[in-house]
Amino acid sequence: MASAPQQLPLFYNGLEPLSSDQHGNYRVRSQETAPFLVGQHAVPITTDEFALVQRYMPIVFSAGDEAVPLALMGLNEGVNVFMDDAGKLIDQNFYVPAYVRRYPYMLARLHPDAQELSLCFDPTSPAIGPFEDGEALFENGQPSEVTRNILAFAESFEQAGLRTQQFMSEIRELDLLMEGEMSIQPEGAEQPFVYRGFQMINEEKLNDLRGDQLRKMMKSGMLPLLHAHLFSLALMRDIFGRQAQQGKAPAPVLVG
Repeated sequence: MASAPQQLPLFYNGLEPLSSDQHGNYRVRSQETAPFLVGQHAVPITTDEFALVQRYMPIVFSAGDEAVPLALMGLNEGVNVFMDDAGKLIDQNFYVPAYVRRYPYMLARLHPDAQELSLCFDPTSPAIGPFEDGEALFENGQPSEVTRNILAFAESFEQAGLRTQQFMSEIRELDLLMEGEMSIQPEGAEQPFVYRGFQMINEEKLNDLRGDQLRKMMKSGMLPLLHAHLFSLALMRDIFGRQAQQGKAPAPVLVG
């Protein structure tokens, strides 16, 4: 077993490279629930997903210099308004981010100086193991179609991640990010609930860009992504309403 990275990504408790030698009898079982997502209020997303995500969740950017796009599933730490306590979707008409669907697999370097990425999995996940039932990951010592599909999805996610990194690099170069703040005044409340701790696009700076910069952003597909983010912020009030409806009383704390 390769040693896991010092800091594991969100949801992962460990990483083990998938191999026919060690896991020739492993099978994968479909899961009806995602307990690891219960109470998770923010999930990383790629720019490939902005158009779909903005229909269901606010899109914000994490705090700090190395900001990443996030889909908000709740406004408060420990609150996910789209999942029940068992980890089942409350509403089936919902877009599940690719980061969630990728789990428990991911591509990772087995060593810091490794050139290639290897398909790994979280050995603590109940979805994969030496089960009697489920779909085989290897057949005659070779990756099965299931494994090839898992690898293809992981590779596609990795490529989307590189495009997202480029997008974030261009945003930083244009200095378009600003500290975000959302104030929500519930009916009957004496004080508004103010949410901070995230970043958003500065519309004033965006509107002040030169014509040639805007044309370049339009041609590259960057401008529609920024608009998707800005339009999605209105959904923060919907998330707030869902929290109140579910009895998960919000408090004015950071969302980041």
